[in-house]
Amino acid sequence: MPWSPYLLAGGMSLPWAVCTLLGVHPSAPVVAVLTGVSVLGAAFLLSWACEAAEMDVPRAFAVSVLALVAVLPEYAVDATFAWKAARDPTHASYAIANMTGGNRLLLGLGWPLVVGLGFLRFRKREIDIPRDMGVEVSVLLLATLYAAVPIVRGALTVFDTVVYVLMYVVYLVAAARGESQEVELVGPARAMADLTPPRRRLGVVALFVYAAVSIGIAAEPFAESLVQTGRAFGIDEFLLVQWVAPLASESPEVVVAILMVFRGSASTGLRTLVSSKVNQWTLLVGTLALVYSVSFGSVAPMPIDARQRDELLLTAAQSLFGVAVLADLRFTLGQGALLATLFLGQVIFADAHFQVGVGYVALSVGLYAFSPRTRQGFAGCFRTFARMLAGGASS
Repeated sequence: MPWSPYLLAGGMSLPWAVCTLLGVHPSAPVVAVLTGVSVLGAAFLLSWACEAAEMDVPRAFAVSVLALVAVLPEYAVDATFAWKAARDPTHASYAIANMTGGNRLLLGLGWPLVVGLGFLRFRKREIDIPRDMGVEVSVLLLATLYAAVPIVRGALTVFDTVVYVLMYVVYLVAAARGESQEVELVGPARAMADLTPPRRRLGVVALFVYAAVSIGIAAEPFAESLVQTGRAFGIDEFLLVQWVAPLASESPEVVVAILMVFRGSASTGLRTLVSSKVNQWTLLVGTLALVYSVSFGSVAPMPIDARQRDELLLTAAQSLFGVAVLADLRFTLGQGALLATLFLGQVIFADAHFQVGVGYVALSVGLYAFSPRTRQGFAGCFRTFARMLAGGASS
């Protein structure tokens, strides 16, 4: 039945909704499971709704919106931590943990997964990236380089909010000026897309509202229950928030990317994850300081301590290498294996973050210094970005 996935995903949010309505307060681990499942179900609904809504806009813009909507659960959890940080400074570290964990999961496991599945399914050892994806590459490089500012300052400020949000707006404008393409949807999104336009639009709005409410009532207890569960079982709360929470909130766009790979569009699948990385590395990071200031009651910087600074440095170094890999508009199986290996290394050897970060930077510099194709690729990406921003075609 084409509507069964919607019923299943919608039903995943019901147990926690019932607990909320009845005022039931389970133990922290139970709350973490119920709210995590609720966020996961809502996230899938958001992804399918956004896919169905992309039929009348350029592919680049549609994918950027899909990526943004798919990570709304991540925004909700991170915003919760940033809000609480104004009164409890320890929550500032949780906000950074959740953001850096989500970013590194997308690049370190998501990107390699796409090229790996493409090889297993079609025996293709590389993904040819569309030229107009130079927009994502360019903005991601700018956001990565700017990350040095809050890291050196030791705080995220409202000024950073302005810069990052401006980057994201410019990215959306450039993406929206690309060429429209025929959209081929499969699975749950196809069922929604096959409806008449009025019914489809009404259905998309209904899904957005339902998912938003589900996320709204689950985000805070999900975030808080993870911290409490870590304390109860003697687990480092920082690590729990950094890796467990993003597994739930990042899963929708990864699933969407996998579906695209299996229907022969690995480049679109990769683009979904790259776009998710762009909006997390711009809009998500930028909104943390704004949420913190609103909660604080006045414009105030959200502090970044030594551990958070190390996490941001490692995330920025990984992002820099990811950009260098994509600059020549191809992504190979070997590059994916290297990204996955470095990611697993930083997880297993938690005390070697500095060394792994240096490795990322060294590889990035090496690519730029010794690969003419990489240097030419960067130049081509920025030309494409400028052309699309000005309203021209990408080719």
